[in-house]
Amino acid sequence: MGSPPAVAHLGDVVELLAQRPGALVLTGAGMSTESGIPDYRGPDGLRRVTPMSHGEFVGSSAARQRYWARSYIGWARFHRARPNDGHRAVAALQESGAFGSLITQNVDGLHQQAGSREVIELHGSLDEVVCLDCEAVIAREDIQAMLDDLNPGFGEMATGTAPDGSRVSSQIRPDGDIVLADDLVERFIQPRCPRCHGDAVKPDVVFFGGSVPKDRVERCFALTEAAPALVVLGSSLQVMSGFRFVRRAASHGIPVVIITRGPTRGDDLATLRVDAPLGETLTALTRRLG
Repeated sequence: MGSPPAVAHLGDVVELLAQRPGALVLTGAGMSTESGIPDYRGPDGLRRVTPMSHGEFVGSSAARQRYWARSYIGWARFHRARPNDGHRAVAALQESGAFGSLITQNVDGLHQQAGSREVIELHGSLDEVVCLDCEAVIAREDIQAMLDDLNPGFGEMATGTAPDGSRVSSQIRPDGDIVLADDLVERFIQPRCPRCHGDAVKPDVVFFGGSVPKDRVERCFALTEAAPALVVLGSSLQVMSGFRFVRRAASHGIPVVIITRGPTRGDDLATLRVDAPLGETLTALTRRLG
């Protein structure tokens, strides 16, 4: 690998994308931090929180209880998140033709709320829950209503308004759950599938250590190979799930533009790299390309 490119000016990005309209976009958790949903990693690329793994979730009823207790509290806050300036700018750049299809590693649905089209949710969506035993699909809102009925008063206890002084952490995670004390988790009643009544119900997202469906990956590879350019927004690219598309683009001679805070795993493969806040940078890009 060669040396990573020097940090580019926005004008360099404008010039490249003006010559290559319809760029494929790949977004990561940093895209939603300005909406109040934190990244797993800080600007230094180091992991700040450890998410639940696929193996842990499917292998233990206690792990599922812990996940759903945390998700019950965290999802209400997560669900209230709204698109930020960066999301709106991406939608506007798609509308103008500067950007084409969009691959997102996020599970929050904020790109669609902002008006983006042709969105591939690489890691799935929190809006649906699947039963791992009978494959029933349940709306996440229905699961929340079920948990309300099963756990009356739990929200008040978790947020610290109960007489015993129980409290909840304010650290919401990118997958919608939140840190809770063990004693609260132990009293939580987890959801069961309305069809088969088993407890192996899981949000329809790819947990760490899980696999993205092969057909989805192949579709993303095809889009990458056909793209005039690849623009990475808000991702450290530490996980192979997204980094593989940067590698594929670079191997085909397709320019790669990375806009995010801090270093990334893909810097050595980037044509241009901009270290800047996404909201203001993408808004400025919209003014110059829109």
